[in-house]
Parts: sequence; C-alpha cells; structure tokens
Amino acid sequence: MTTLKIHNLETTPEGSKALLEQSLKSNGMIPGLHGVLAESPEILEAYQSIHKLFTNTSFNNDELTVVWQTINVEHECHYCVPAHTAIANMMKVDSAITDALRNKTELPTEKLQALHEFTLKVTRNRGHVAQEDLNTFYAAGYGEKQVLEIILGLSQKVISNYTNHIANTPVDAPFQKFAWEPQTV
Repeated sequence: MTTLKIHNLETTPEGSKALLEQSLKSNGMIPGLHGVLAESPEILEAYQSIHKLFTNTSFNNDELTVVWQTINVEHECHYCVPAHTAIANMMKVDSAITDALRNKTELPTEKLQALHEFTLKVTRNRGHVAQEDLNTFYAAGYGEKQVLEIILGLSQKVISNYTNHIANTPVDAPFQKFAWEPQTV
C-alpha cells in the first residue's frame, strides 16, 4: 500500500495555499484528495479548473452524476465513489440513480442508461469507440458536444481516481457513511 502526504493550510506548498483556502471555503473542509493534490499546485489547479468546467457543461445534475460515478466505479475508486454519492445527495440526484451506479444495475431511464453505457465504453476502450456506439448515443438524445464533455469529465476523474489509488487517500468523515467497495465476481 502506498501513501502520499495529505497537506493542510500549514504544510501546503506556497503555490497551493490559495487553492486549498478556496477548497475550504467551497466545501467547509479541505477534502483529502485536495490535500494530496496540493503537493503540486499545478495538478490541484488543473483538477479544480476541470471540475468547474465539467459542472458547467450541458449535462444536468443527474447526467453529471452518471458520468462521474460510471468512471469512479469502473476505476474502483474507494474515495470518489463515496464522495460523489454525497455530492449527488447535495445536488438532489435521485438515490435510484446513485444506487444503480454503485451497484452496477440498470438506471431508471433509457437516456441515462445510454449515457452510462457510452461513458463506460469511452473509459474502458480509452476513447476507441465504434460508429455504432456513437449512433446509439446520438439516438438517445445526445450529440457530439456531449461526447467531448464526457472526455472532459473523464479527464477530471483520471486525476482524482489515479491519485487516490496511489495515495490511498482516506475517505473523509462526511463521506464515510457512503463507503463503497468494488463488487467481486
């Protein structure tokens, strides 16, 4: 098991201090992930910027959650699945959606299921998708813009999921009630 340092306002490199202060202001705490990312001001800034950009895409709260959690579950991120469950609750996302994503079961609507399946294909195949996959996604009501927005969301999740794997970031107290472990087959 590997671990990386989790910074706070006293230990963070100078270039990350304002970014961590923003995390504290926005979240009421400094999430452990942000504390780990603070070692490199550049990655912390990139992560926060991508997060803001992704939340401003054409996706609604349900769709943002589907993209985030599809990737988190596929990447088996012990930290991000509970964190995004809490975030989904704050965003008033129906628990049927978060439960389906966490448990790898069918989503409540065909459109969300299509988003989930396409996001999974992009993630698993590292961007290599067939025209048939695109056509199915488009037939569900999405377009080229949403294809690119999924890639933006995936960029954010690669930063967080991979960092949490390497750092073995402890799940923050507010997210612990949503603890999650990958299903074993």
